[in-house]
Amino acid sequence: MTTPSIADLPQPRPGRVPDREECVEQAYFFRHFRERIAENLPAQDVLSRIHEEVLTTTRLPMAIQFVASELNHSGRLSRGFELLPHYFTPFQTFVVRQAEDEKQRLTMPIALLILEREAEYKAKEPTRPGLFVYQYESIARNRLGYNDGLKAMSDDPMYGPDWAKYIDQVRRQGGIIDFCDLVYWRSVLYVQDERRKKPDYVPNAPPLYAEREGKIAKAARGRDPLFLFAALQRQLNYPEIPRLRSKDSLDAKLEMQTLKLRELETRIRMLESETRGTFDPTQLGKPDMFKDVKDE
Repeated sequence: MTTPSIADLPQPRPGRVPDREECVEQAYFFRHFRERIAENLPAQDVLSRIHEEVLTTTRLPMAIQFVASELNHSGRLSRGFELLPHYFTPFQTFVVRQAEDEKQRLTMPIALLILEREAEYKAKEPTRPGLFVYQYESIARNRLGYNDGLKAMSDDPMYGPDWAKYIDQVRRQGGIIDFCDLVYWRSVLYVQDERRKKPDYVPNAPPLYAEREGKIAKAARGRDPLFLFAALQRQLNYPEIPRLRSKDSLDAKLEMQTLKLRELETRIRMLESETRGTFDPTQLGKPDMFKDVKDE
């Protein structure tokens, strides 16, 4: 099958929001692409086959073939995403581009997991506040760069003109004004609070967050924005972004200590066998690091 060109692909309508079917297939694509490259399979080989698994009614298989072709030509996955804005939003392209940047700590598996969860959220009953907070937290936690990241977010077709202006405001004032205030000030609760003091109060811009978001943001003022993200996830089922596993985490330390205990047990068994004169190296098995290595 020949690789489709951009002219062969269906062109988007201005401001087109992907439907549920397309989001479901995108989530499937990101998940299985991530799992297979995690198994050290070449990305080109994965893309050359995975398009056959995706539902053809979405025309996403043609888009995947095009991305595979661009990857072969340019060596960059993000290049194909960039040329297909009707399949992949500017934010999705931005995340993949950052994962390809050697200066960034974001890995491609984590980037694809971020996009997978975003697509899953869009396939359910997404809200603009929920999508915005998810994308913003993805940028914040992975240190992807607020300026370029928020510019990419504002071009997402799910946001309307009011949200695009708000995202630009966050981009310009995010380092000056607390993020919790940026949420609270654009909520229905803030308007209600102001009208208790001034009954004729009219906001300069329409509220973008509901009363519930406003209450949570107001309670989190002056605190780390990460607490706000966590509260929104607990209380309103906002999507949770994947987090990098720290090497200093308790689980990682426990795993390391367990490995050391196994090594000590092996050495003790070797010493006991040597003492009895029954030492046989083949009875000990392979060390953990060579478990997947086959004998010649």
